[in-house]
Amino acid sequence: MEQKADTDTIAAIATPIGQGGIGIIRISGPESLEILKRLFRPKRPVEQFKSHRLYLGHIFDPGTGMCLDEVLATYMKAPRTYTKEDVVEVNSHSGYFILSKILELVLESGARIAQPGEFTLRAYLNGRIDLTQAEAVVDLINSRSERGLYLASEQIRGSLRDKINALTDQLIQILGQIEAAIDFPDEEDTFLDREGVVKILSDLITQITSLIDAHSEKKTWIEGISTVIAGRVNVGKSSLLNRILDEQRAIVTAIPGTTRDVIESILSIEGVPVRLMDTAGIRQVTDDEVEKIGVQLTEERLKEADLVLAVLDQSLPLSPEDIQLLEKIRHKTALLVLNKIDLAPAIDWNQALKDLPPFPTLKVSALTGEGIPTLKKEIVRLVIGTDKDLDPSGIAPNIRQTRALKEARKYLESALQAITEGTPLEISAFELRNALDSLGEIVGETTPEHVLESIFSRFCIGK
Repeated sequence: MEQKADTDTIAAIATPIGQGGIGIIRISGPESLEILKRLFRPKRPVEQFKSHRLYLGHIFDPGTGMCLDEVLATYMKAPRTYTKEDVVEVNSHSGYFILSKILELVLESGARIAQPGEFTLRAYLNGRIDLTQAEAVVDLINSRSERGLYLASEQIRGSLRDKINALTDQLIQILGQIEAAIDFPDEEDTFLDREGVVKILSDLITQITSLIDAHSEKKTWIEGISTVIAGRVNVGKSSLLNRILDEQRAIVTAIPGTTRDVIESILSIEGVPVRLMDTAGIRQVTDDEVEKIGVQLTEERLKEADLVLAVLDQSLPLSPEDIQLLEKIRHKTALLVLNKIDLAPAIDWNQALKDLPPFPTLKVSALTGEGIPTLKKEIVRLVIGTDKDLDPSGIAPNIRQTRALKEARKYLESALQAITEGTPLEISAFELRNALDSLGEIVGETTPEHVLESIFSRFCIGK
């Protein structure tokens, strides 16, 4: 891909805005050092700023001469920087006004505001990192577990890139054999070992399948187990959420339909991140427009959930809404939670469960906490099993990379079939080139520009 980063100088606040000890303004581009000289006065005279050294001094407004803050400034000379451009970082005290004012002066001195992810985009376009490493930066920031942190950091180190490059090298060798056999058909046996090619292609397909399977692990450890608490109104969903979190997160009343929106919270269970979502109660008829929207949101979350906690009130008979919910999630990973076991059961639940979809079942009391520790363990077990360190290699693709891997596998399977059935070698060569293009998309060699824009738009400004 023949793209290059812009040659203008960009700047942004690189730390979350808010009151704190330190805030950082990041500048990248050819004017970085000149902008620093215009605004920064070191405490000790400096004839020439040395690269990768901290300088203590003050930021001044050139227009008014007003001193804004005592800061630490760093000049980093290209190419030994994050973007491979000249970079300046100003460490000031943190606060919305002071950071905004310093950034304003930087922009007035010749920089422009950076777009989301533009620093990392420049690092990619300038060849410092490949696309898998760039995407891992987002995963590192968003990681919700120690395992997720490990997976992201391994990808930043290039583990996925190295794996894709190894697959690509093998493909190129096979394609070379096939193209030589196409050019010299009378000497095909000299150039092409069909049996060996079949074996290598089968092995490549197996390796790619393993990478695809690892995607679900990465999603779990980076984003958390998406767990939806669902059920009809007043079965105790909000109370259950509060009890699992051990805090008053959701409003609990005896009024039906209290929860209108999706209430989401993150917690760690045995080191595994879990995204718990309390949803609007399901009922067939409601005249409340807001509650209708809440029920629609519930339907959407159910489709996306990794796990559904289907809550029933065991002190009441089964209702049509209960049965409707269980049928709706019949093919989901789900746990049937019989709540309110502190009250007398309304029916023979052992008999009733025989006529319901065969979900694992737990009995709990959101009021007293009985059964909650077991429920927490079951949430983790149902989604990732008992072995929480599934892939020791630390290689796990994201959803974009997984789609490209699936495309590559599809082309490889077609090539394997063509070789096995003895069809013209041109067909196999065509499929292998497509597979190489799909693998190239993962590391950024053949990635369309609109895909790059989508990837880097997910970054925060300043990264």
